[in-house]
Amino acid sequence: MKNSSTISSKGQITVPQEIRKRLGLETGDRVEFVVEEGRYVIRPARSEPNPFEKYIGILGPFPGGEEGIKAWIDDMRSDKDYE
Repeated sequence: MKNSSTISSKGQITVPQEIRKRLGLETGDRVEFVVEEGRYVIRPARSEPNPFEKYIGILGPFPGGEEGIKAWIDDMRSDKDYE
């Protein structure tokens, strides 16, 4: 399989439809160009997974909900011991 594209005057290229399908690329997706073992490779640019994602929600809801959070913050702000 051979696909090619022409670089525009702005340095832009069109990724052929066959390649977009195989890579799972959609409008607005980002790609990266990397060198692997002496070859140039285009691949989807995937963000690194958040290492803290697995901890989200582990402690449960904050006591008192949103109002409890606001009261806690207000209490910390009014505490004069930190000056």
